[in-house]
Amino acid sequence: MAVVLTVLVLFLAGFLAGFILLVMGAINFDFSNSEIPPGVNQPAKLRIIHIILICTAVVGKILENMGICTQVSFVRCMQGRKTLGADPKLFIKDLWFEKVPVRIYQPKAPSASQRRGVMFFHGGGWVFGSLETHEKLCRFIARESESVVVSVGYRLAPEHKYPAAYEDCLNATQHFLQHLERYGVDPARVIVCGDSAGGNLAAAVSQTLAGRSDLPKLRAQILIYPGLQALDFNLPSYQQNRGVPLLFRERAAFYVLQYLNGNATNLEEVLEGSHIPVDIKLNYRKWVSPDNIPEKFKVRGYKPRVLLDCTTEVYEKVKRFCEPNLCPLLAEDTIIQQLPESFILTCEYDVLRDDGLLYKKRLEDNGVRVTWYHLEDGFHGIINSFNSDWLSFPAGK
Repeated sequence: MAVVLTVLVLFLAGFLAGFILLVMGAINFDFSNSEIPPGVNQPAKLRIIHIILICTAVVGKILENMGICTQVSFVRCMQGRKTLGADPKLFIKDLWFEKVPVRIYQPKAPSASQRRGVMFFHGGGWVFGSLETHEKLCRFIARESESVVVSVGYRLAPEHKYPAAYEDCLNATQHFLQHLERYGVDPARVIVCGDSAGGNLAAAVSQTLAGRSDLPKLRAQILIYPGLQALDFNLPSYQQNRGVPLLFRERAAFYVLQYLNGNATNLEEVLEGSHIPVDIKLNYRKWVSPDNIPEKFKVRGYKPRVLLDCTTEVYEKVKRFCEPNLCPLLAEDTIIQQLPESFILTCEYDVLRDDGLLYKKRLEDNGVRVTWYHLEDGFHGIINSFNSDWLSFPAGK
């Protein structure tokens, strides 16, 4: 018995030591491959958050290698733990809109008139994120704006590839617009809103509904550091912020490939720009080009890149990157001109910054009113930390 216990203790000690070494290795890798720019407020906090995310991913990989669960499912589980109870100011209920799970937040206080309505699509690279990860944010929006907020639990990649997430968000929004009276919402004051991948989905849904005459017109779209194109991962912001947490350039390309194909087999071609034929790139250059980025955003180490061609085999796998429902920046002017008033938030230390800047220009060029807010010390994902106690940032608030 003593021998068995000794062996068991030694095994557990060895496993724990190996686990610690793996985690420490991940942290060392993080320090050597990431960069916290001097302009970020409270850089130590950002480093801590990034290390927590790295450690979660490492544990998930260990469990995957042991055959217990996949890395993706473990990370989702850790991110999506339910921690909030009832809210004294809100009625909160889980429902289904056209087979799509949603969570609706309604202010308890009586209202003399119909309320605003907010369709909210969470971020997470189309792979992560859930009703739980953005629960605090949706409660805050509902309370502070006294609006009815509908958070959409759309299907995630890689299990559900494009256009699953887009279709879920569109179907849920159409359902809400058809039943506004049930929730006391003013048909003239409904917006779509999303962060990161959710901003992509909000832009795509807004474009699809722009020409619809059978539904109430959207009042506005709110795009929080949205990802809007996959043609060029060498724009200034992608170069400048390639190693800035919480979204590396490589991960941005990885996530959009997961959404498109359920895998990232053409990651290198996408990163170097050899995934789209030159003639097609030139066709979209009027919209996706460093030339459309203000010069002040290029001073931080941007180097122009030559256009690379691609093989037919690679393009066949990623040609749907040219569809506006996946990359809203590529929509035709006739669609852009019909879009509602827009709010775009960009962060200086975010690879997706230039996606927002390019879309801002497109909207303004087509007569759409845009409110643009730029966080000089902001980084990707900052809004999720707006009320995370000691890990919050002024810019997030």
